Amino acid sequence: MSTATTPSAAEAELAVQARQAQAKSDGYWAGVWKRVRRDPVTILCASILLLMLLAIVFAPLLAPHDPYQGSMIRRLRAIGTPNYPLGTDELGRDILTRLLYGGRLSWFMGITPVVFAFIIGTTLGVTAGYVGGKVNMAIMRVTDVFYAFPSVLLAVAISGALGAGIFNAILALTLVFIPQIIRVAESVTQGVRSLDFVDAARASGASGFTIVRVHVLGNVLGPIFVYATSLISVCMIIASGLSFLGLGTKPPEPEWGLMLNTLRTAIYVQPWVAVLPGACIFVTSICFNLLADGLRQAMDVKG
Repeated sequence: MSTATTPSAAEAELAVQARQAQAKSDGYWAGVWKRVRRDPVTILCASILLLMLLAIVFAPLLAPHDPYQGSMIRRLRAIGTPNYPLGTDELGRDILTRLLYGGRLSWFMGITPVVFAFIIGTTLGVTAGYVGGKVNMAIMRVTDVFYAFPSVLLAVAISGALGAGIFNAILALTLVFIPQIIRVAESVTQGVRSLDFVDAARASGASGFTIVRVHVLGNVLGPIFVYATSLISVCMIIASGLSFLGLGTKPPEPEWGLMLNTLRTAIYVQPWVAVLPGACIFVTSICFNLLADGLRQAMDVKG
């Protein structure tokens, strides 16, 4: 006698529910993309950031000069000087070239700490929000200690204790943003863990790790990611501030904050040349902020 291989009614029902859930998920993200495309500000900011990213990635091909080679004969040339369209700095180095190469360090120091903070903060925040109890108490009380200090003051204090350098600045910025992401991750996880589908998965005998991986993360990563995107602009400004204070990038490396520091003495001689690094920081920060706002509105179904 042959054994029947047709699926049971319960298995068929589970398959239908899985397909429906996948369809809803696809429909949600399709709706998010549709709302993003309809937002001209978000598209404009994303386009500007993409162009800036391409420019700094292909800086060796686009830069007209060596970023480290200068000449005291051609120092502080004005914008529009032949062969130096954005002028030269206090050591005669081409500003356009140093802006292109400086964007690499500025973007790296603005995004890398947020990525590390996103990974660590999401892990700790989701753990605290889902497990609760003493685990939540321990994680959140330590978080409150760091969260009580202003971000700039904490970053300067940690960088000052560790010493100047790119690695120490990234470590300091990561420690600054981890508590902020933990609070957001813990808050959204607390809201998801009490929903019906999580209770149903728990009643079916699924382990805590499986519930978090399958049911919780898919619903909390979106809000956490959008919040982390908004932190990139803040991180870039603080990183530039650390370099301006001599606690980040060291000369002669091109970096926008460090360029502001070295050009501040020339502001009365060539003010437009001196403000160019600050303009790059401002435009990048505004674009990241507006991009994060657009993503947040697009992911808000009620909006």
